[in-house]
Amino acid sequence: MFKAVTSPYLVPYDHSFKVSKAPSGPLEQQAGKKKLKKKLKKLVKEMAQLQHTLYAEDKYALLLIFQAIDAAGKDSTIRAVMSGVNPAGCQVFSFKQPSARELDHDFLWRTTCSLPERGRIGVFNRSYYEEVLVVRVHPEYLSGQRLPEKTSPKMLWQQRYESIRDHEKHLRKNGTIVLKFWLNVSKEEQRNRFLSRLEEPDKNFKFSMSDVKEREYWQDYMRAYQEALNETSRPWAPWYAIPADDKPYMRLIVADLIVRTMKSLKLKYPTVGPEEKARFEEIHHQLKNQHE
Repeated sequence: MFKAVTSPYLVPYDHSFKVSKAPSGPLEQQAGKKKLKKKLKKLVKEMAQLQHTLYAEDKYALLLIFQAIDAAGKDSTIRAVMSGVNPAGCQVFSFKQPSARELDHDFLWRTTCSLPERGRIGVFNRSYYEEVLVVRVHPEYLSGQRLPEKTSPKMLWQQRYESIRDHEKHLRKNGTIVLKFWLNVSKEEQRNRFLSRLEEPDKNFKFSMSDVKEREYWQDYMRAYQEALNETSRPWAPWYAIPADDKPYMRLIVADLIVRTMKSLKLKYPTVGPEEKARFEEIHHQLKNQHE
């Protein structure tokens, strides 16, 4: 049975997680930026080797879910951590405002269509969790979902948590390992990153007025994250609350958790039986003795 790897950032399964107690910075003094990057490079190389075995064994899929408030570093973390993985073995999907077609299905449909096949790593930059985060902070979005039955808000969120738990348990039973990362950036660090986007011309494209508007709902988002993580962090699909104020440290922690999780699967290359091996030897002999 799959078990989540241990970490001080693992969200417990007993509903005791508190956003206010979750660190946004490293728990201890860290090595310099260069050393952190060197460690990350080593982990990325190891991850690439593990992904090759994952693909060859064709038994498991790995789904990585990244959720965070604006400017927490989702895009750059995905880019840095997955940079060494064979593109043929990795799929990245970004989920933003749902389309009219997506709204004609249940809230899990659009992400289900993008799940990774066995042997591959799938990355969700935002996910179905938007439906209990952004939609919870902005319940007016529900009017566009044309839900068939009128349900009290409290009951609706509980139903969605239940659907998510069941969905992730189903995925795990069928070979998809789900790891979820909440990148926990502080409000002050978010402000600094917004200022950087305004002050540095090559970062202007990252700035969005809507991001600043959403900042006004900070406490609402924190309450939504706290409940969502408590309701859906389970042994078969754990959440990790990753400190995000220090980007090199954040990326290193994420990469380490992925590598350790993949190692725990005891991945191995498939072997051939005696008959197939004998056939291979016969073909090998034929090829060796062929002359053009």
